[in-house]
Amino acid sequence: MRVFDNDENLMSEINVTPLVDVMLVLLIIFMITAPMLTYGVKVNLPTTTSKPIPTKQEPLLITVDKNKNVFIDQYKIPLKKLRKKLKPIIKANPKRNVLLQADQRVSYGYVMQVMAEIKSAGVERLGLVTKPLKKR
Repeated sequence: MRVFDNDENLMSEINVTPLVDVMLVLLIIFMITAPMLTYGVKVNLPTTTSKPIPTKQEPLLITVDKNKNVFIDQYKIPLKKLRKKLKPIIKANPKRNVLLQADQRVSYGYVMQVMAEIKSAGVERLGLVTKPLKKR
């Protein structure tokens, strides 16, 4: 049986070098991947000559893709539940701008149905997103 003496030197320091190494690797990974993140869903927008609308607050983006799927930001929502999902968001901030972007291949009638659902949720400020027309 071994008896421990209190005279032995015990190391009471924590080696933080591996922790710092891991944190630096994570920092580099996030710095590289952050610019690659996209906002919302990619759709083929129609082109117009309209000017951008200046906004102070980041707007809520609603997207309709070519398959008639509806998204709030990047989260897919069935059209029937769009009003239910939007009401609490709009109630929390009634002055928030809402932007609707729809693929140009989606029928006008379907876009109007989506707009009606958005308006019935209490949205007062609704804008449509388009691509700028290229100048020659």
